[in-house]
Amino acid sequence: MTADQLRASFCDFFAAKDHVVVPSASLIPHDPSLMFTVAGMVPFKPYFVGDEPAPYLRATSSQKCARAGGKHNDLDDVGRTKRHLVFFEMLGNFSFGDYFKDKAIPWSWELVTEVWGFDGDRLWITVHESDDEAEAIWHEQVGVPMDRIQRLGDKDNFWQMGDTGPCGPCSEIHIDRGPAFGPEGGPLHDPAGDRFMEFWNLVFMQYDQSSDGTRTALPRPSIDTGAGLERILTLLQGVDAVWETDLMQPLLDTACSLTGKTYRPGDYTDRESFAMRVLAEHARSSVMLVGDGVFPSNEGRGYVLRRILRRAVRYAYLLGTEKLVIPDLAATAIEVMGNAYPEVARQSDFIIGVLGREEERFRHTLRTGLGILDSALTEQESSGAGNVLAGSTAFLLHDTYGFPLELTEEIAAERDVQVDLAGFTTEMSQQRERAKAARKGPELDEDRIEIYRDLIDRYGPTEFTGYVENACEAAVLAVLPAAAPSETPLYEVFVDRTPFYAESGGQIGDTGVIITGTGRAEVIDTTFALPNLRRHLVRFSSGSITAGQTAQVEIDVDRREATRRNHTGTHILHWALRSVLGDHVKQAGSYVGPDRLRFDFSHYSAVTTDEIREIESLANSETLRNEGVRAFETTKNEAESLGAIAFFGDKYGEVVRVLEAGNSIELCGGTHVRATGDIGIIKIIGESSIGSNLRRIEAVTGANTLTVLQRDQDTLTEVAQLIGAGGDDLVTGVRRKIEENRQLADEIKVLRSQLARGRAAEIAELATGGVVVTQVDDMAPGDLRELAIAVRDLPDIRRVVLIGTTPTGGVALVAAVDPAEGIAASSLIGEAAKAVGGGGGGKGDIATAGGKDPSGIPEALRRAGEAAF
Repeated sequence: MTADQLRASFCDFFAAKDHVVVPSASLIPHDPSLMFTVAGMVPFKPYFVGDEPAPYLRATSSQKCARAGGKHNDLDDVGRTKRHLVFFEMLGNFSFGDYFKDKAIPWSWELVTEVWGFDGDRLWITVHESDDEAEAIWHEQVGVPMDRIQRLGDKDNFWQMGDTGPCGPCSEIHIDRGPAFGPEGGPLHDPAGDRFMEFWNLVFMQYDQSSDGTRTALPRPSIDTGAGLERILTLLQGVDAVWETDLMQPLLDTACSLTGKTYRPGDYTDRESFAMRVLAEHARSSVMLVGDGVFPSNEGRGYVLRRILRRAVRYAYLLGTEKLVIPDLAATAIEVMGNAYPEVARQSDFIIGVLGREEERFRHTLRTGLGILDSALTEQESSGAGNVLAGSTAFLLHDTYGFPLELTEEIAAERDVQVDLAGFTTEMSQQRERAKAARKGPELDEDRIEIYRDLIDRYGPTEFTGYVENACEAAVLAVLPAAAPSETPLYEVFVDRTPFYAESGGQIGDTGVIITGTGRAEVIDTTFALPNLRRHLVRFSSGSITAGQTAQVEIDVDRREATRRNHTGTHILHWALRSVLGDHVKQAGSYVGPDRLRFDFSHYSAVTTDEIREIESLANSETLRNEGVRAFETTKNEAESLGAIAFFGDKYGEVVRVLEAGNSIELCGGTHVRATGDIGIIKIIGESSIGSNLRRIEAVTGANTLTVLQRDQDTLTEVAQLIGAGGDDLVTGVRRKIEENRQLADEIKVLRSQLARGRAAEIAELATGGVVVTQVDDMAPGDLRELAIAVRDLPDIRRVVLIGTTPTGGVALVAAVDPAEGIAASSLIGEAAKAVGGGGGGKGDIATAGGKDPSGIPEALRRAGEAAF
């Protein structure tokens, strides 16, 4: 059975049992507490915790997962074991308050033994020590002998999402791989899982744990199972490790071809085979991460990707491979994964390009690090400082230059030098503490969240009417003091229905008013307290508002209209960007407000002036056509079949809202104009880099575009008046003025030189033994420098120091020496500059410095005299 067949067999099995087959979610989760999607249940978490109603009772999926960085991190174990991977796939079936153990357990046995063909006599079961029900089902209903059912404690067979919330016992299916992998005794006596390998975990969510540790039974227990696809594939294909499966073997073959080395299956002591396992796995992981919109950078997910890539390149380097290896490995990974994940195949050229450029950059960094390390080791040897390289040096190489510690150790060992690992660990710990402090955010207020959940339970989701109206009558459900402190009292108002758009998908929340018979509240922001629960942040302008009242709820219409224009404009700009720059462009963030729009996107170089002009032209051709804008709801699958593109940061259920604006077709729940002509002129006002492979454009629409154009025209008119040129020949006039200024500057330079030579003879008369140290006031630093050079160039003058005030009230110091003197000019004024509260320097026979305290000039002259004579 191939990997593709395994995926299909799992999902088809549960689809036949009325499960909805849910496509894999992105590796970038919506859960802010996670770096990556780390398990199959992550996309379903809002349904399990009750934040959102589940759109289906049963679901099944093959979910892309990654464990690197953060709490879940398998990166350093990759290549060292038979099973650890950064990227993997998790098969799962889920019940949201529908079926429970009585179906989940027999179905898992049916799939494992009847579809996959595992020998039931080789299967062992573990259950939680308290779970009599699961044990009875396994034994009495399925028929597993009691001697192959073992009970384990909380550490192995109890699952919790966190300190509070849904939790429950779990049951695991293990397979006995035979005496060659360890002794008898079952999973209880094989904690490493080498012989009795676990491959499917069934979680029975039946309790709700409170903050005090007490557990109460959930009214509708749920099922969450997870089975590692790669692990099962190893068993089905009869190989010893994941590396020999049809997912990884092609990548190992490519690694062998690129490096000229021979892979030795099963040899976990051979350094070359270890390195090739790293190359194979990290290439696949990198491909899947870039395919989901992660790009190499110095922070967050991008930093983890960069570390994965650098680890791979480092091992290629250790294998003696000078040429790039990641592009060819990535091409193989795309070929292997492209059938299951067509989006990866579609982005093939872009993914390979991103990874190839990153490898090129790091190979240069690697060479730089080698040079620094060689210098440090050479200096250590020449100074007789011993045979231990400072941990701070190793950390500098690691932290600043991305130089792996293991490589530092290996190169140092070749010269009989050890690395101070304790010092390195101390530096690393300090860095981690700094990073942890920087990441630490406000703690979640669990009591407040419970209040929000109670509102949802009692009244249901807030009805949003803002697509069709700007004001409505609503019932006030709750008024709470704002969670965040503020200078003036703020409150959170909840109503049953509202036209106020809550901030999401880059669009900021609406503002406006809420009015009852007893009070008026100014709404200053609208956000989601929980999914589908809209929260109006208000400041009372008069009276008060209480729960149970009827309110008139009205948005700021002008502000909303301006925001609509910018939001629809964002979609059209996205289409224009992809048309001009390529389909690899993906949204990586946005801001949509009434004043402007900001769009962050993936791209590997600056957008040129010509490209910006073409993007603007395309975008405005859409607005000038003034076609109707259509927003409608449909299923996610239907939307994708229409070619709709999902926006970064938005979360979509089974029913999605599609926006058609000109040639742009995208998923979006925001508010939009009725026709593209309502947007007005789209004008890009800025383009910049916000990180590695990430760009940002800012633009305006509607009246804001008019303001920008009028401002620019006013500026041009003023410039034309200042230079005496007409509007049509403004550029010619500016060039003419620049040339005139250049000529005048040349003339001034000549005159200053002549003036300096004229004063030089006068100042040279003050020389003693060929040395001049004197005060010359009211000269600009550049003029003083010319004068000092002119004095030095006179016969019999060896050294010159001129110090004096400048026209702006500062102090200038200049030293000039005859090159034949063999001393640095800076040595004459270094101490003198300190006397006037300044500093400076230079190389060779001319040095300059500045200061800000004229009262110190006498002391400066004295110090300069001591140095010069």
